[in-house]
Amino acid sequence: MNDFLMMCWEFFKAGLFAIGGGVVTLPFFNTMAEKYDWFTTRDVADMIAISEATPGPFGINMATFAGYKAYGIIGSVAGVFSLVLPSFVIIIIVSKFLDRFSENKYVKYAFFGLRPAVCGLVLNAWISIARVALVHPENLAAGKLPEFFNIPAIVLFAIIFFCSYKFKKLPPAIWIGVGAICGLLFL
Repeated sequence: MNDFLMMCWEFFKAGLFAIGGGVVTLPFFNTMAEKYDWFTTRDVADMIAISEATPGPFGINMATFAGYKAYGIIGSVAGVFSLVLPSFVIIIIVSKFLDRFSENKYVKYAFFGLRPAVCGLVLNAWISIARVALVHPENLAAGKLPEFFNIPAIVLFAIIFFCSYKFKKLPPAIWIGVGAICGLLFL
């Protein structure tokens, strides 16, 4: 299989298992970064920042950026199409049957099992983001323990986490903007 079709297949798989939203695709993108030379794990961190800071669904923004990084404009179109195709097909199928089976105990059990699975995938995504944003793993491997932690990023994370919790009514875009401005000014 050629490399372009492999990219489409990988994006299709990410879309197929992205139960819970675009953030759940992050482990798939990290795996792609490790397995293929389309983009790096550092690119994934940049994709996250751009995807969160731009309008639109997170997963689609990620697929657009990753596809573009791998194969230009045609890659971004193919990446988005490959990512959303499984959801589109599944929603059509589910909508035909959900009303009839929504009270079925097995369907309820399946949804009961999906919730913790999605939480696990979201936590995995959070850990992979934190690993890139808050620490420098290469320094730990080199024996430079004091340089392992990205102190300015950790302080910024703590301040924005606290403020976003304290001022819940402010939209997330405010905190994304604050983070971008702080990054430009201080980091």
